[in-house]
Amino acid sequence: MCIVRIRRQHLLEDALNEVARQRPKDLFKPLRVHFIGEDGIDAGGVKKEFFQLLVTELLCPDYGMLVFQPESRTYWFNPSTLEAEDEFMLIGLVLGLAIYNGVLLDFPLPLALYRKLLGQPAGMRDLADMDPTLGKSLAQLLEVEDAGGVIESFCLTFTAGLPGIGEPVSAPLCDDGDDVAVTADNRREYVDAYVDCILNTSIEKQFEAFARGFMMLCGGPAIHLFSATELERLVCGNPLLDFAALQANSRYDGGYSAEHRAVKWLWEIVGELDDEEKRRFLKFFTGSDRAPIGGLGNLRCIIQRDGTDSQKLPTAHTCFNTLLLPSYRSREVMSERLRLAIMNSEGFGLE
Repeated sequence: MCIVRIRRQHLLEDALNEVARQRPKDLFKPLRVHFIGEDGIDAGGVKKEFFQLLVTELLCPDYGMLVFQPESRTYWFNPSTLEAEDEFMLIGLVLGLAIYNGVLLDFPLPLALYRKLLGQPAGMRDLADMDPTLGKSLAQLLEVEDAGGVIESFCLTFTAGLPGIGEPVSAPLCDDGDDVAVTADNRREYVDAYVDCILNTSIEKQFEAFARGFMMLCGGPAIHLFSATELERLVCGNPLLDFAALQANSRYDGGYSAEHRAVKWLWEIVGELDDEEKRRFLKFFTGSDRAPIGGLGNLRCIIQRDGTDSQKLPTAHTCFNTLLLPSYRSREVMSERLRLAIMNSEGFGLE
């Protein structure tokens, strides 16, 4: 058993220290997480919460480790970060541990990262997927007809704009790049160098540290059996949520059945939720708002009767994908109680 003890208020610091003290072979044992000063027993739910909270910390702009790409809604390494390589190794290790322990993460990273992990070259298409506006601009530069020195009129030089501490910074793409003008003759060289800078050279140390952490658990020949998309699904799960499949494959306990009126009300109410509310319901129920590979039909979920009508809110054992649902007196009461629970739940209680 690999036991990790964490203080909730010092999550990132303690996670790094706890991982560092483990022997490498211990990381391959089943992970159990204990929040110091709390009574939660980790049968899977605490572990899920730990990963969710840790990912939230790692993505926090205050750390400046990762840069948010608003168009693709993904995160990429910050080339100007002041954080040590150990922190980037922790990010990779978090992803590796999550895969190894079967925990899905809401960690939106571009497909280029998974290509790089597989040793595949990341190029223009990957940059365009991550930053569509930049990709389109570079593509147009290659396609424009240079009648009368149009390209020279752009006044471009062999430099790339990179995120900085506060303000963007300019990075040379060749020796004395500030003084080398982009022309019709060298524009292909410029675009190739720009793409390589963004995806490779400017973040080389950060990515190598990340890859070391990831490969500690997920390295070896087997990783190359996956495509980049399949590797992403192992980390983040399937973004498509088929609640009809979840309903069709759910089991019932405590006196409930698929024909019980409370069960019918439940699925009617879930069907009326908007997309964000459905994700909250799934997270409340299972500890994750993502579907495993194969979809929601592959989840082994249980709807269990939790007594007769009462003022109690529905609760869940996320460790076992079990929803504890009282047999409310009316559909309206169930809807109000369920929405209150899913919109205010946090960890093992209410916000």
